[in-house]
Amino acid sequence: MPIEQRGVDTIPDEERTSGPRDLVSILLGSNLCLGVIIFGWLPPSFGLGWWASVSSIVVGTVVGTVFTAPLALVSLRTATNLSTSSGAQFGVRGRLVGSVVGLLLALGYTALTVWIGGDVMVGVLHRLFGLPTGGASYAVVYALLAGATVAGAVYGYRVLLAMSRVLSVGMTALLILGVVAYAPHFTTGALPGAGGYLLGGFWPTWCLATVAAGLSGPIAFITLLGDYTRYISPARHTSRTVLHATWLGLIAGLLVPQLFGTFTAFGARAALDYAGPLVSASPTWYLVPLLLAASAGSVGNAGLMLYSMGLDLDAILPRASRARATCTVAIVATVCVFVGHYAWNAQSAMTSFVLLLTAIGTPWAVITLIGFVRCGGMYDADALQVFNRRSRGGIYWYRAGWHVQAVISWAVGAGVGLLAVSLPTYEGPLLSWTGGVDCSFLLSGVVGGVVYLALTAGQASVRRQPREELTRSESRL
Repeated sequence: MPIEQRGVDTIPDEERTSGPRDLVSILLGSNLCLGVIIFGWLPPSFGLGWWASVSSIVVGTVVGTVFTAPLALVSLRTATNLSTSSGAQFGVRGRLVGSVVGLLLALGYTALTVWIGGDVMVGVLHRLFGLPTGGASYAVVYALLAGATVAGAVYGYRVLLAMSRVLSVGMTALLILGVVAYAPHFTTGALPGAGGYLLGGFWPTWCLATVAAGLSGPIAFITLLGDYTRYISPARHTSRTVLHATWLGLIAGLLVPQLFGTFTAFGARAALDYAGPLVSASPTWYLVPLLLAASAGSVGNAGLMLYSMGLDLDAILPRASRARATCTVAIVATVCVFVGHYAWNAQSAMTSFVLLLTAIGTPWAVITLIGFVRCGGMYDADALQVFNRRSRGGIYWYRAGWHVQAVISWAVGAGVGLLAVSLPTYEGPLLSWTGGVDCSFLLSGVVGGVVYLALTAGQASVRRQPREELTRSESRL
């Protein structure tokens, strides 16, 4: 299969041959991995019991999916990725906000997937073959996972789609076996090793779990969904069908692995760490399936994240090819894996990462969705590519390529979110207004959206204009 040559340029309709089933396959297959499974461990590690953990994940995932899924329709109309598409609201240069947010999201999740996958692989290989658990073993395993991930990401969308189809079946079978493996020691009570509720009370802790474990999953896709729907043609598939496929893919692709993570956390008594107890509690017969899940699943998920990172860096640096950009960000992600392994506590690092990125990403998504509704889903796909062509002008040029009101609205929303966040090592000053409950994602999204509506109340919606008019506007500049 040839290496994909497309970056963030517009995909011609004849190449848009994917469909809603492919979208479900890629959202399901790529998420059945330890990098997503481990989020199901967070609620038990916060001190919640089984039913409280399950409810927090389900509520957060469903709410997040309802909000996030419509973003898939943007790239269905623009035939490019979401950060580039956001140029319709932020300006063809201002859409760099979305590229940076997407780059940070994908970077963190790529590093997390390789990190947890590598830790489980080393643990399993130690039990099976006596592999030393020193730094050299982790370095080799991380490097192997990173190398396989880069190969899939560089080859591009078609290879990743084929991999996801296989993983959606194979990983489902491995998870079913895992339920059987960990069922004998499963309990529904809170794990004593967690030390009680992380935030001191049930509801603050439950709300933290809802955001950190449930809502964070769909929010991770706010800039990624367009990577897949840009290959679906609106001439052959309706928006409703694509939206329903996105809902199904996100809910199934997130709930199945995360609830498996919750189940195994209780079955393995994994209160303060997940990888070690998961391997230690595994029966011998499940070690090989666990090794397959840790390796193949990690490559599938990290490959898609790395692919998205390459597109976002390609959008930031138009002169760089997608393949070169992908290799560059792979090096950065691998460095983050080593830093995470040796310097960070898993629970603290994961919680801080998802809460911070949710706070700054949510207002960007809200503004992009408001723009989609305002323009009725009508975009000038050619005008969105002005920055990538290193030219000027077009209907999304605004003020030197920036829509100042949109950028300010995002900055205000993100700032409010960061002031309202509750991290293991930091509490924002606005928490006193919310009774100590982390509402950072809600406040950041509402404030960002309200400010954007207020600042652009008197502006007419920018819609697609005829190509000849766009050409004249560019030529004048």
